[in-house]
Amino acid sequence: MRILQSRTNIDFVGKRWMFFAFSGFMILGSAVSVATKGLVYGIDFTGGTVLQVTMAKPITLGELREKVEESGIPDASIQSYSGTNTFSIRIKADAANSAGAMEAMKVSIQKALGDNAMRVDSQEYVGPTVGKHLFRQAMWAVILSLTGIVIYIAFQFSDPVWGLAGVIALGHDVFTTVGLFSIAGSEVDLLIISALLTIAGYSINDTIVIFDRMREKMRTARTLPMDQLINESINECLSRTIITNGLVFVAVVILFLFGGKVIHNFAMAMVWGAIAGTYSTIAIATPMVYEWQVRTRRRPQAAPAKPLNISSKAPQKKPGTRPA
Repeated sequence: MRILQSRTNIDFVGKRWMFFAFSGFMILGSAVSVATKGLVYGIDFTGGTVLQVTMAKPITLGELREKVEESGIPDASIQSYSGTNTFSIRIKADAANSAGAMEAMKVSIQKALGDNAMRVDSQEYVGPTVGKHLFRQAMWAVILSLTGIVIYIAFQFSDPVWGLAGVIALGHDVFTTVGLFSIAGSEVDLLIISALLTIAGYSINDTIVIFDRMREKMRTARTLPMDQLINESINECLSRTIITNGLVFVAVVILFLFGGKVIHNFAMAMVWGAIAGTYSTIAIATPMVYEWQVRTRRRPQAAPAKPLNISSKAPQKKPGTRPA
């Protein structure tokens, strides 16, 4: 299946410095926001209390969220258990900083619910030590994932520079996503860490497809200039990129618009990741490989063909020779 019936001929490599400048601007903006505003961490990293409650009367997730906000807890994270009238209410440690404060919050929630009795099935406290441990585990998961990707691409394409270019591209996607959360003031928890790892895998998958086409062309068209080789590889995969990435984008946009508050931040990360993952393959990973190949002269440029010296006149006979 092809979206583009005619073959495109877009000079992506020729626009590489414009892409580099735009990406540098986004990375700089993300770094400034993280350094000045910081990140809003969720209960997984900061600690807090998790209540599992069951309602006497049926109530929707949206109605319960409104009641909890009316009780004076605007930042609570609420999830429902499918097919039941049981809910999970997660409250940050700064809101419920003592047992007395937690009991007061439960009384406030019950008052907002009115005659709909709330039964507390379990109450768990996540301390800051556990939060720090989860944060370290999340960071190790990201670091080991990126290291594994570098090793895989370096082995697959027999050149560590290709792996480094791919990881720089997905690092661009992950860091700008973090910057987006810092700018928007959205909460970062373990669900967002899983979104970042998903973005990394999605981004590198798209990069590998283009790299594989480039490697194939380097074997079959040895005299083709590197910029033309990369442009042809990207243009030949453009229909595939539009179909696969476009479908992913539509799916995550639907989740972002209609998925509800629980997965809103996750969907927001995936929407940006779908855009950035497509962009970084074309605008960062492949141009970096081009710069490396050309600067180290690992890829010969096409040599100009020598003109043939063809004369229409018959060859002159040397004096003193006889015809055969």
